[in-house]
Amino acid sequence: MEQRVYNFSAGPAVMPKAVLKKAQNEFLSYQQSGMSVMELSHRSELFETILSDTESLLRRLMDIPANYKVLFIQGGASLQFSMVPLNLANGKKVAYIDSGSWSKKAIEEAKKTAEVVTIASSAKNSYHTLPVIEPVTEDYAYVHLTTNSTIEGTAYLDIPLDKFNGLPLVADMSSNILSSEYNVEDFALIYAGAQKNIGPAGVTIVIVREDFIQSLPELPTLLSYETYANANSMYNTPPTFSIYMAKLELEWIEEQGGVAAIEKANRKKAQLLYDFLDHSDFYTSPVEAGHRSLTNIPFLTPSPTMDEEFVIAAEASGLTNLEGHRVVGGMRASVYNAMPIEGVEALIAFMNKFAVANTVTGDVNNA
Repeated sequence: MEQRVYNFSAGPAVMPKAVLKKAQNEFLSYQQSGMSVMELSHRSELFETILSDTESLLRRLMDIPANYKVLFIQGGASLQFSMVPLNLANGKKVAYIDSGSWSKKAIEEAKKTAEVVTIASSAKNSYHTLPVIEPVTEDYAYVHLTTNSTIEGTAYLDIPLDKFNGLPLVADMSSNILSSEYNVEDFALIYAGAQKNIGPAGVTIVIVREDFIQSLPELPTLLSYETYANANSMYNTPPTFSIYMAKLELEWIEEQGGVAAIEKANRKKAQLLYDFLDHSDFYTSPVEAGHRSLTNIPFLTPSPTMDEEFVIAAEASGLTNLEGHRVVGGMRASVYNAMPIEGVEALIAFMNKFAVANTVTGDVNNA
């Protein structure tokens, strides 16, 4: 019998099997067209329907108001680190919250084209907590935060809107969009790479309030949000197959009961693993309770050498991609929307077995 594999990769991440099977069934001939989606013209009626359906699904799932544009852009979320200040700074200072490695990258890119002020940072404690944000009193073009730190495992599950004095808020939601409920109207702009909870790599979702889309002729055409908004994301050939796969995964999320039901399931999965870690004498969680991500859960054994042994043994047991990011080491379990609870249960069973085999005191889980 083939061993069951659970993929804990931080991205590209596990996708629902039902989505992959549907794509497989439609792969050679979409809608009896005799063509794969990968072969369809982006100007064809078939693809235009795919694009329209994908946007409609996202609008329903996130309750996106009519005065927000939904854009489908290439270049990953990392391109947005540049596009956001280029389009929104408008000669003013911009404020950033430094909560982890990805927000740090966003800050460094923004500094190339705008005057950046870091208004809060948790770098001094290795990003094991969220930054303490003091009330903002200066005027900035926008405030930028990362809702979920994929590498370090912290998350803003509740946005501290009272700290921002009504300033426009920009959010990088790449690793927890559609896994937790957020109110779109709290933000001027949201961006997210697809490869965590939306589909395969290749497309980035940008949700932007219409009054923040400016006409900036000095910008290169494909770095302007106005270009994508005016051309319905089809100024040039969009990532057609990635958008199609996003449509299938959004349909799956809707079938599960929407984002509220998905968040409930994610909280249950995360709580199982955090409870195990918090009652273990062998494993530790570097992230303080109250600051923890629901989707990316880092943990450590007693030593770096044992961390390496753990990853190898887990891989052999069908628990793949558990190695922590090279910046922080250790292990990381990414339990995105498509990870079934059985995968988390299998991981905990393996963790307990590994701990017993590597300690002289027996079962180290005191739960």
